Amino acid sequence: MLDPTAYAHLLDAARAHPRLEAAIRQAGPLRIDPPPHACVADRLFVEVVNQQLSTRAAAAIWSRVEAAATAAGSSPRGLFEAGDPALLRGCGISGNKVRALQAIVAAEAAGLLGPELAGLQHTERAAILCGIRGVGPWTADMVGIFHFHDPDIWPEGDVAAVGCLRRLTDSTDTRAVAAAFAPYRSILARTLWRIKDTTPVEPASPTASLPAPAPAPRASTKSG
Repeated sequence: MLDPTAYAHLLDAARAHPRLEAAIRQAGPLRIDPPPHACVADRLFVEVVNQQLSTRAAAAIWSRVEAAATAAGSSPRGLFEAGDPALLRGCGISGNKVRALQAIVAAEAAGLLGPELAGLQHTERAAILCGIRGVGPWTADMVGIFHFHDPDIWPEGDVAAVGCLRRLTDSTDTRAVAAAFAPYRSILARTLWRIKDTTPVEPASPTASLPAPAPAPRASTKSG
C-alpha cells in the first residue's frame, strides 16, 4: 500500500481545493505494486505501443502482438528484436512506432538502458531516454513513474491526469497546482488516474468566471 506519509501529504496539499480533497479521500490510499517488467526496455516497448491510444485500443493491439508472438514461438520482445515491419504493422502498430521499437532494441544493445539508469535523477534519465527515436517526455515520465517508482514526477503531457486535475480545481495552471504536492507528484498523478477511472467528476460551477482551459498537450508517436 501507499506510504501513509505520502497519502497524508496529498490530503494536506489538497485542502485548498475541496473537490480534489474529497476525491482523494474517496479514492483512498493506493496500492503501489512492484514494476511488472524486468528491464526498462520492456517497459519502453509497452509505452511506445500505448502512445496516443485509449486504454482499450492499446490493450487490443498488445493482445495481437502477444498472439503473433505465441504463433511464432517467441515473445513480444522477440518480435521487436526480429523487427519484421510487416508482422508488426499487421498487429496494428504504425510505421513510426515500429521504427521506435527497433530504436529501443538498438539502444539496449548499445548499453544505454542498463541498471545505472535507476540511480539517476529523473531529468538526467529522461534526457537519455528522449535521445531514443520515438521516446519523448510523456514516455519518459511513464517509465519514471511506473518502472523506476520515482515519487515526484508531474506528467504534464498526460491528458487524463491534467484534465482530471483541471476539473477538480478549476485551474488552468496544473503545473502550479501540482507543485504543492511535491515531493509526491507521481502519487498525485496515480491518484488522479484512479479518480478518473472510478469516480465521476462533478463539473465546475456554472457561475464560475474562470477562462476556458487550454487544450492539454498530447503525446506524439514521434516524441511521446
